[in-house]
Amino acid sequence: MRKIRLYIVFLVLIALLTPVAVIAAPAESSSVESIKEELQTNINIVWTCIAAFLVFFMQAGFAMVEAGFTRAKNAVNILMKNLMDFSVGTIAFFLIGFGLMFGKTNGLFGTTLFGLSGVEPGADWNWTFLIFQTVFAATAATIVSGAMAERTKFAGYLVYSFFITLFIYPIFGSWAWGGLLDGGGWLEKLGFLDFAGSTVVHSIGGWLALAGAIVLGPRIGKYGPDRKPKAILGHNIPLAALGVFILWFGWFGFNPGSTTVGDGSIGYIAVTTNLSAAAGAIVAMCVSWVIMKKPDASMALNGALAGLVSITAPCDGVTPVGAILIGIVGGALVVFAVLFIDHVLKVDDPVGAVSVHGVCGVWGTLATGLFNMESGLFYGGGLKQLGVQALGAGAAFVWAFGLGLILFYAISKTIGLRVTPEEEIKGLDIGEHGMEAYSGFQIFTTT
Repeated sequence: MRKIRLYIVFLVLIALLTPVAVIAAPAESSSVESIKEELQTNINIVWTCIAAFLVFFMQAGFAMVEAGFTRAKNAVNILMKNLMDFSVGTIAFFLIGFGLMFGKTNGLFGTTLFGLSGVEPGADWNWTFLIFQTVFAATAATIVSGAMAERTKFAGYLVYSFFITLFIYPIFGSWAWGGLLDGGGWLEKLGFLDFAGSTVVHSIGGWLALAGAIVLGPRIGKYGPDRKPKAILGHNIPLAALGVFILWFGWFGFNPGSTTVGDGSIGYIAVTTNLSAAAGAIVAMCVSWVIMKKPDASMALNGALAGLVSITAPCDGVTPVGAILIGIVGGALVVFAVLFIDHVLKVDDPVGAVSVHGVCGVWGTLATGLFNMESGLFYGGGLKQLGVQALGAGAAFVWAFGLGLILFYAISKTIGLRVTPEEEIKGLDIGEHGMEAYSGFQIFTTT
């Protein structure tokens, strides 16, 4: 009898405890999932911030490339432009540009304007996303300075940097990337692919640079009476090379960072990025060797940048071999583009910014429609993706080049865009800033 009673008590205890166990298991599982989700979110934030800091360091790379490829008498002016386009661009993008690009009412007629209005400001991720997109916006603005170097008024430069990051870049960005936060643009709805910005960042900057160089006109002495171009050599190729290496390094934040997720795709994208850059440098060197009979250092350096720009759009969706092929085309294309713009179009671009960023940005965008493993033409995807990519690249040219011509012409007719011939000959360091980059090195003095 006693055994029966013990057995009954045992069954009652099991019956009472079973619901607790059943409830506890899901609760414990839910807690684990919550911890994992929070950990992944924090990893994403840390990785995206690191990537943003790498992209910010690219400003130093652009400054070194542009200063090295231009003359010593304009080095301070180059450095000031790169400092100020980031500083001015940061404020303009925070106050208005970010809202136009990513707010719920983003776009050409959007009403989301100030700071993080239109998105939820309380979330940690939004601040991370803001700094990441800020450094991208500043990159688009700084591309322009190279093509307009050595003859642009500093005040005019500040004005156009402000408007680029305030309106021109964000509006196109909303068309292609608005859905990355709370917006949504017509290009991305069509299926336009631009993973890290061959068009959104580089072509926009490149076509604005082309417009600025056209409105400005060439530097004094660039074209002779016969209209043949004359080389105006940069004063410090080692400095330019250092800048290219910094940019290459920063691109490992630019492309892999565009995942905004800390996962295994980062390494893969870093590999495709690196392969394309290496292929671009090699091919540009070889092509220049054939054409110019010497392996030209400036062409090889721009070839590396061409490979990087070319792979920026398709870096997440192509094979390593595809990345090499994309870099090969980009490296060859940049050499011919530099020669065509210089000799045929008669547009003076001291650092090859239009060729590297504008032309190779288009190539990278089209390459996505060819080499993307899911929708590319070479992988059985047909012409649809290539057509959408061509539409996006064309829209970028019309938007950036068209508004660029209007903006630069308006500046030239108001506060002025070009320095006087006397200031240009003497150097913008002295004329615009009252100092020299290399004290005692130049024949002119500040007194």
